[in-house]
Amino acid sequence: MSDEHVKLSDGMVFTFGDPEPVLNGYQIQDMMECWWNGQYYETPFNMYGLAKSIGSNPYLPSALQFKKNQLLKYFVPHAKLNLKQFDRLCLEFVTFANAYLERVDNWLGDPLYYRASIAKYTRRMSKDNEFLLIKDDYSLQPYRKDYICHIAENDINQEVYGVPEWMAVLQSALLNESATLFRRKYYNNGSHTGYILYMNDPNITEDDAEAIQTAVKNSKGPGNFKNLFIHAPNGKDKGVQIIPVNEVATKDDFFNIKSTTREDILAGMRIPPVLMGIIPSNTGGFGSPTEASQIYFENEIIPLQVRLSSIVNEWAGEQLIHFNNPIVPMPLKD
Repeated sequence: MSDEHVKLSDGMVFTFGDPEPVLNGYQIQDMMECWWNGQYYETPFNMYGLAKSIGSNPYLPSALQFKKNQLLKYFVPHAKLNLKQFDRLCLEFVTFANAYLERVDNWLGDPLYYRASIAKYTRRMSKDNEFLLIKDDYSLQPYRKDYICHIAENDINQEVYGVPEWMAVLQSALLNESATLFRRKYYNNGSHTGYILYMNDPNITEDDAEAIQTAVKNSKGPGNFKNLFIHAPNGKDKGVQIIPVNEVATKDDFFNIKSTTREDILAGMRIPPVLMGIIPSNTGGFGSPTEASQIYFENEIIPLQVRLSSIVNEWAGEQLIHFNNPIVPMPLKD
């Protein structure tokens, strides 16, 4: 009697890749200082990565737009600086902590109007009053000397570029995004985290296992769940099992993460939640929006107005930026 040799199936484990956020946190600050590359100074942070990170959650762009709108609120347009250009100037400043105003002359060489240069692509050259623009084809277009006014937040590490103070809340913003992405994948997966397809039936050959693996892989993705037919004659009980992974809804702290990161973002931007359209979770609410608006405007917006107007007006030699703020008494508590 000859012995029958049966080839045992090798164990097999495989996983599916997960969607990645558009930006990982470590990609933002991948530069340590403003180093000279031979043509201009590099920024101390990745401008392109920072621009991407703004859309990581709904609170960050809303807070930046709110601060920008507060600066526009009482701006008085000038014949040489219209509202559209000042709008961009303020948006660049509150977002990147760097804003650039370009002087455009008439044919006599006198200032005709002023326009904002895109901070994302504007760089400082070797001297304080020399700047250039990185064009779409990565060619460099130098500006005329003394024709760019650079408005920058102060930074404790260098004096070439400004660094946004809201970068301190960037990790919270990305955590907020990660929690949302995880919950989206969980919801699109039918409110479960997946399953383990366990097979120990000796009647299933290697070719059968590979075919099942291919079928499972092709069924992944939102709305692509399909029934799977496995034919195993003389198969034994529990030769093929689908073992679901445990419920995750009570373990991921989704709502706590969303709430905590939202508070971090608003604290970093120093914006009262009552001004951001956030519904309070307590019965007492957030207090009076009028008082919050007055205090915020007095402590945050007026200092920004002073900084913008003093730097630009001194550089231009005329009052380009002027604000017509109403005289509102500060609210007093009894």
